[in-house]
Amino acid sequence: MTTPLPKYRSGDQTLDKQIADLVSASQADVHDDLLFEMIVSTIRLVREHNGRGDLKLVNAALKELRYAMSVFAPYAQTRKLSIFGSARTPPGDPAYKAAVDLGAAIAEQDWMVITGAGPGIMAAGVEGAGSEHSFGVGITLPFEERAAATIAEDPKLINFKYFFTRKLTFMKESHGYALLPGGFGTLDESFELLTLLQTGKTSPAPVVLLDAPGGDYWHSWYNFVTSQLLGDGLIALEDMCFVTLTDSIDDAVSEITSFYRTYHSMRLVGSRLVLRLNEPLAAEKVERLNETFSDIITRGTIQNIEPTAAELRDGDNVSLARIAFEFDRRHWARLRQMIDEINDAVRPAPTAD
Repeated sequence: MTTPLPKYRSGDQTLDKQIADLVSASQADVHDDLLFEMIVSTIRLVREHNGRGDLKLVNAALKELRYAMSVFAPYAQTRKLSIFGSARTPPGDPAYKAAVDLGAAIAEQDWMVITGAGPGIMAAGVEGAGSEHSFGVGITLPFEERAAATIAEDPKLINFKYFFTRKLTFMKESHGYALLPGGFGTLDESFELLTLLQTGKTSPAPVVLLDAPGGDYWHSWYNFVTSQLLGDGLIALEDMCFVTLTDSIDDAVSEITSFYRTYHSMRLVGSRLVLRLNEPLAAEKVERLNETFSDIITRGTIQNIEPTAAELRDGDNVSLARIAFEFDRRHWARLRQMIDEINDAVRPAPTAD
């Protein structure tokens, strides 16, 4: 390593020097500080007398994540929609057809789809998009069927041992989410996704709850959430802006793709939140954002800025316009509403039946 050793070390100066030499010999060239710390963590795990089972868990999880990242890496610039739903939905069911139609429609917008690679809604999404526009993120279970035939032999199929690495991959690689009717797994994914969005543990993204025409699965879910959670003050009204209910494929695709009309991505840089934009915002629009969203600005104002030093160092979308402000890092639903305002989106206000 040509830079000073990170503060996070093994506690053994001789060993730390050997680790630094190993990092240098690896010729990783970038992120050598993180490589150093990863090696230190591995050594600490063993030295702290963790059991073999714990070490196997960490080893398997790291290998799973590394492989998944390598599969997705060539498609990093392509937006992807995760499609969730029941593995038990048979072909011919209206929900199955809706998933096929959604997969086909989103692929026409040059998006790819990510599914759980199983039968039912997952197979339908791949059927619609085509295997060339699909990823399979499967889980190894003794009682479920193998991967759907449409993606079983595709190199973009990944089979995970652990749910947590699989879910992390879904969240990390997705730019939008569509949920169709499903069982415990689908409801688990819906509430976990909303929790991650509500707490800022995943980047803002569009979420569509898609019923088949005339279906009421998600409307029943919505009524439960609004009556029991919103009604009892367990969530805020603005939290409902994270989801859009529809039984229209056109409306679903519009909701997903229009989220990135002007907004591109975000990054926390120090104490500031930087929103990268596909086109710059006029001064009067920035001023309107300052007036409307002053409640989530902790200090100063929203401003048009140049790429930050951290973004320049990482080559992180430096060609894009951007705005930045001191965000309270608590009201993520309000941030979602700000993104809608940036996109000039008109979305109906959530109401309880």
